[in-house]
Amino acid sequence: MLVMAPTCNALTNPNTVWNFCPSLGAAYTLTIVFGLAFVAHVAQGIYHRKWYTWVICMGALWQTIAYIFRILSIDQPTNLGDYAVWFVLILVAPLWTNAFVYMVVGRMVWNFVPTAKILGITAWRFGTYFVILDIIAFIIQVYGAASAEQESNSVSQTLQGLHIYMAGVGIQQLFILIFIFFATQLHPVLLRGVGLDEKARNQALTLLYTLYAVLALITMRIIFRMCEYSNGLNSTIPNHEAYQYCLDSLPMLLAFILLNIVHPGRIMSGKECDIPSRKERKKTGDYCKRSFTDVEATYTLTPDRHSCTSCQVAICLEVSSEPMYILDRPRKSRSRSKCLPLGVPA
Repeated sequence: MLVMAPTCNALTNPNTVWNFCPSLGAAYTLTIVFGLAFVAHVAQGIYHRKWYTWVICMGALWQTIAYIFRILSIDQPTNLGDYAVWFVLILVAPLWTNAFVYMVVGRMVWNFVPTAKILGITAWRFGTYFVILDIIAFIIQVYGAASAEQESNSVSQTLQGLHIYMAGVGIQQLFILIFIFFATQLHPVLLRGVGLDEKARNQALTLLYTLYAVLALITMRIIFRMCEYSNGLNSTIPNHEAYQYCLDSLPMLLAFILLNIVHPGRIMSGKECDIPSRKERKKTGDYCKRSFTDVEATYTLTPDRHSCTSCQVAICLEVSSEPMYILDRPRKSRSRSKCLPLGVPA
């Protein structure tokens, strides 16, 4: 009995956008798992009342939508629009996850660093600066990816778009390396655990290690994308979807799962762990912290950092091996409180 080989729908039409037979089952599977990651992050964000988690939710949503359009493109292989949406979204969606890591570390600086600063940069500015850098990389990558998928493109125009995208990916990795340098300055602070009980210290370190792992997964994905078109359009990598799944989508899925398991909202829970708005900071002072006690130095900080809305004193603190006396006074002007050595009268 003669058995006919199954036909590939994506290759039946000579005008297809596909150069190989993509797996419809794999596309459905990734759509479902990214969709579940999206639902889980939305639920966790609502449960912990951490509205900044909308950023990681957007990352999972874009990954889900990307695979929905991959399915549509496989079903309608001559429709360049479906393929273009898939192509652009899958290339730029990880930037949301990258931005979320930056935002989380900024909040860790606020919650776990006595001065609420890393290398002189305040917690609220730290996250903002790196998110702005991420947006720059995002714009470059979107422009490059979109330029590469224009229907009227010549080969040279497509290559130019891909090169712009790869430049954006390289810039993204440069920002990640700079960010890791700052994160390593946070690491020893958490190891010392100033003012933290053992449970809080261990949770903070676990979260930081998780963020390291997420950045490693993003870096793996960046290296793959840099190699993908390094030889131009003649590269064989795009014609083997196993590379796409194993070196792009799977690392990003693992990143979502890690952030589900070690969710920042669970470790930095409650409204008191949120960075105050600019208006609140102007009202209460730049720093409004709880008391910290270190084996190397003793700091007295009042009132409770976790009641920032009622804080009416300015706190000035310098990390030092010498015990410090914090002079508190009402926030009546923009000038800061004085930091005096222990025993020096106010």
